[in-house]
Amino acid sequence: MFKISRSRLSKLGDYRHPFLGKPHQITVNHNLNRYAFLITLTHEVAHLTTWNKFGRKVNPHGAEWKEEFLLHLQPLFTLNVFPEDIIIQLTKYSLNPKASSCADTDLLKALKKYDTDNSFVHLEDLPEKSVFSLRSGRTFVKGERLRKRYKCVDVASRKIYLVSPVAEVIQTSMF
Repeated sequence: MFKISRSRLSKLGDYRHPFLGKPHQITVNHNLNRYAFLITLTHEVAHLTTWNKFGRKVNPHGAEWKEEFLLHLQPLFTLNVFPEDIIIQLTKYSLNPKASSCADTDLLKALKKYDTDNSFVHLEDLPEKSVFSLRSGRTFVKGERLRKRYKCVDVASRKIYLVSPVAEVIQTSMF
C-alpha cells in the first residue's frame, strides 16, 4: 500500500512491513518537492525490497538496505532525473547512505533549493546572537557552533538546546 501523507516534521517518509494481516505500507509526505519526494520514495522502496529478501534478519539501514537503495537509485542517475547540483550531492551521499537524507546537510540544502515555500531560512545562515523561531513557535537565541550543531538558548525556559544548522527557522531580531 502506498500513501501520500500529511506533512510531518519528524520524517519525510515511512515504511512498515506486513503485520497482523496488514500489507506493506509506504508513506511519503505530500509537501516535498519532486526531487525530495523521489529520493524519499526510493529510500522507502529499498526498505520494502530488503524486507522481501531478508525479513527481520537485517538492520533497517544496514549493508543489505544500502545495497538495495543504491540498486534503486542507479536508474535515476542513468535517466538524468535530477539537476546537476542534486546529482553531485546525491552521489556523495550514496557512498554511505544514512537513515535519512536529512542527515546529509549538503544534500538537504541542494534539495531545499527546489522547494516552493521559501519563507524559512536555515539556522546556519543567521548571525550568532540572532533571535529566531522554529515552526513550533518556540523562540531561541543562536549561539556558537559545536561540531555539527548550534548551541541555542530557549528564550522562555533559558534551557540550552543543540539545533541542526539546516533547521528551517524564521529570524525575528538580533539579541
